[in-house]
Amino acid sequence: MSEVLDPLFSVRDKVVVVTGGFGQIGAEFVRSLHERGARVAVTSRSEVTDPAARLGLDDPDGRLLAVAMDITDQASVDAGFDRVLATWGVPTVVVNNAGLDTQPSAPPEVSGPFEEFPVEVFREVVDTNLVGTFLVTQAAGRRMRDAGVGGSIVNVGSIYGMVSPVQDIYAYKAEDTGIPFIKPVAYSAAKSGLYNLTRYCATYWGRAGIRVNTLTPSGVRRDTQDAKFQANYIERMPIGRMAEADEYNGALVFLASDASAYMTGSNVVVDGGWTAW
Repeated sequence: MSEVLDPLFSVRDKVVVVTGGFGQIGAEFVRSLHERGARVAVTSRSEVTDPAARLGLDDPDGRLLAVAMDITDQASVDAGFDRVLATWGVPTVVVNNAGLDTQPSAPPEVSGPFEEFPVEVFREVVDTNLVGTFLVTQAAGRRMRDAGVGGSIVNVGSIYGMVSPVQDIYAYKAEDTGIPFIKPVAYSAAKSGLYNLTRYCATYWGRAGIRVNTLTPSGVRRDTQDAKFQANYIERMPIGRMAEADEYNGALVFLASDASAYMTGSNVVVDGGWTAW
């Protein structure tokens, strides 16, 4: 897509930062924004020398920028934003997509019962999913405020931040391997914190024209997922399937564009009906 048909949803020429932009959902966010004319800084912990090749995009006009950023380190976050600012100016859209989750294939030491869950793992997950989002949001909002520009910050939540995991989905692991998988508490606790971080920042920066909203996805299909996990998950999903990775792009473009100009402190739930039960 080379041209936006409806200017209400335009992100053309916006400077955007997407954390975790080489991940499954993050890469789709980057592709969608780039195809619509945005300048997109893609962050990851490691250096990426050719982001266009990594994402399968043509970028003849240099609208992609790979930025090494550890979102759990304040100095790294500030350095990353300073690089974006020096290259393109103040970003007016920031997508807090980077996160850390525990898959059913995880070893038992990080997926065991609540009573034995390791505190160091809890801290690591909270540090990435909540503290990291706080640091990026703080750095982004400060620069928007100081420059006197408005903007849109989108925090990517999770259904497991809104409701508790359905542990029955994972019961087959104990039956098949003798080792139970318990969807850990850390991810749910960290993601749930994003919703009030969003509301706090929305009210704090509202008069400065800085909007802050949450986008809540549900599970995304992967070819590497266990077939039994997929079947159990889909059985509970009202829409009857898992999401494809690009099915959150529309909501993200909406939140990044002027189409959502009067929306802040809100949660856009795109979950196939999971939380409707």
